Amino acid sequence: MALRLIIFFIIIGLIELYAFQAVKTFTKVRWVLIAYVFISSVAIFFIGYQFTKFDRSVGQTKMTMITLGVLLLVLIPKLILTLILFLEDIFRIFSGTIYKLSGSTTDSFLPERRKFVSQIALGLAAIPFTSLIYGMTLGKYNYKVIKQQIFFPDLPDAFDGFKITQISDVHSGSFDNPEKINYAIDLINEQESDMILFTGDIVNTHAKEMLPWIDTFNRIKEYQYGKYSVLGNHDYGEYVDWKTEKDKDANFEAIKGLYGKIGFKLMLNEHTFIQKGLDKIALVGVENWGVKFKKAGDLHKASEGLTKEEFKILMSHDPSHWDAEVNKHPKDFHLMLSGHTHGLQFGIEIPGFFKWSPAQYVYEQWAGLYEKAGKYIYVNRGFGFHAYPGRVGIMPEITVIELKKGKSLV
Repeated sequence: MALRLIIFFIIIGLIELYAFQAVKTFTKVRWVLIAYVFISSVAIFFIGYQFTKFDRSVGQTKMTMITLGVLLLVLIPKLILTLILFLEDIFRIFSGTIYKLSGSTTDSFLPERRKFVSQIALGLAAIPFTSLIYGMTLGKYNYKVIKQQIFFPDLPDAFDGFKITQISDVHSGSFDNPEKINYAIDLINEQESDMILFTGDIVNTHAKEMLPWIDTFNRIKEYQYGKYSVLGNHDYGEYVDWKTEKDKDANFEAIKGLYGKIGFKLMLNEHTFIQKGLDKIALVGVENWGVKFKKAGDLHKASEGLTKEEFKILMSHDPSHWDAEVNKHPKDFHLMLSGHTHGLQFGIEIPGFFKWSPAQYVYEQWAGLYEKAGKYIYVNRGFGFHAYPGRVGIMPEITVIELKKGKSLV
């Protein structure tokens, strides 16, 4: 442990040294350098102090999210500065060696740092810095309504054109702006859908987080074919230390009750039929099942009595469930709806052209629509936010899925 701490402080020291050199090369104005050192010192002290105050029995709070936001604001730009100046140092060492071997009589072995390199480094570092600030102020409530048609040859005729609104990962304990949340509810209500599905994570950890928002979410209108939900990994309250198992169990029961308080039917490893005219489809809902998270979902129990031929929509919070179990299941689930990843709340998206996030190195299906052998999964990018108090590039999502009869046009 001691060796790890030493290595950690050495790395932090190098990052701070390189970042200061970039600023010093860019400007020699004394008050600017003093201000930089002061602000950096205050930020580092604040981060360190808040980490010592973290309480595992409480879990994430508004302050821990602010602390993570400050950490990213400080760390990522300085890492960029460090990388660029480190590469410059390699070039300087190489150049100095060549000069000495060629008989140069210059006094200094290393050439001086070039101002334009520091200018480039500071310019590049400003990009994530301003993006992170945007994400923490405006991006986290920049809701997007994403509409997606999905074609199925065996869709029952009556469901051709059937629309489903999906929300996921509300994380109500992170909210801090009632006006923005009411705006998002208005967006949900504006969609002309037949049914709404909520794929889990109503809170971060504690049931009490949702209590101030019950009336707000009760504004979600009624739907002709119902309002259904499943649990997400955060709904089990497993990311804090509880005084007793009884307290944890009571919190879990209260969280399950929250879905009913906002008018959603919570599905716990079960299915129901959605009837339209003479046709019907099966809606299946499982508890959380993730490759690296809680495996409470029981797909066999939830689909008991269903046939392979019946058209089935599955709600399962974690998209890793799709490849690990759902696609191998003999019942053939036509469409799975998930959330969980948030698209890591950070990335770049140009709709129809380009999509990237670090989330893709963890989850094969992490945002949007995916298809394998005529089966589909849609991964919602999330309604709320967690840990980092913002969103950069991957915006909060309200999905409207339209089921269509026929072969895919893709």
